Amino acid sequence: MNVLAQKIIDAHGGLDQWKKFSQLSAHLVQGGALWTLKGQAGKLDETNVTVGLGDEWASHSPLGPEAKVTRFEPGKVTIKDNGGNIVGELESPRASFAGHTLETPWSEEQLAYFAGIAMWTYLNMPFLLAAPGVETEELGDWMEKGETWKRLKVTFPKEIATHSTVQTLYVDESGLLKRHDYDVEIAGNTPGAHYISDYTEVQGIKFPTVRRIFPRQPDGQSMAEPLVVSIDLSDIKLI
Repeated sequence: MNVLAQKIIDAHGGLDQWKKFSQLSAHLVQGGALWTLKGQAGKLDETNVTVGLGDEWASHSPLGPEAKVTRFEPGKVTIKDNGGNIVGELESPRASFAGHTLETPWSEEQLAYFAGIAMWTYLNMPFLLAAPGVETEELGDWMEKGETWKRLKVTFPKEIATHSTVQTLYVDESGLLKRHDYDVEIAGNTPGAHYISDYTEVQGIKFPTVRRIFPRQPDGQSMAEPLVVSIDLSDIKLI
């Protein structure tokens, strides 16, 4: 493994500690312009998420006022009502985004897919750096907010459903994540700069609890507005 990748994993609690657990749950409060833009305002403003650690799956509950439950896996999305009856399914979900731009509305199943890949990626990072087929390469330093951050290029294999094949992590001197860049392939390759802060420690693992995502310009600088997505996490549990 790349030396910087190893430092980042160690800074967040280490791979041995991480491997003691198989899933994670958290309470989410979310905002930002994306949800309204996609025609899904309010559906996931306050919800709970559970994700697999290693195995790629995620579930959000409640989804919307009817308290539906989502289940995302790379090859299929399922939505159930609060009685456990299937009310929505989408096979090969990524293919359904063909031709989409940032402004293209989403179905509830597509919302569940995006929320699934996003939260699975965020909550498994940086331990995903040790996953089979993931490649890492250290890039040059980056100056921002009066600090110097190390940068790590991450290339994902096609088996992992995430925002984009190539992503970039920014970390401080201690190895903690500060920023995470990607291009949202399912929304017309829209470039995002995702800021990460307010760490807490849960069962020996360090998690950021505040996430703010802004547009990214061609020179790599982020725009101050609009706020695309905000995510505040609490009640994090590892099982």
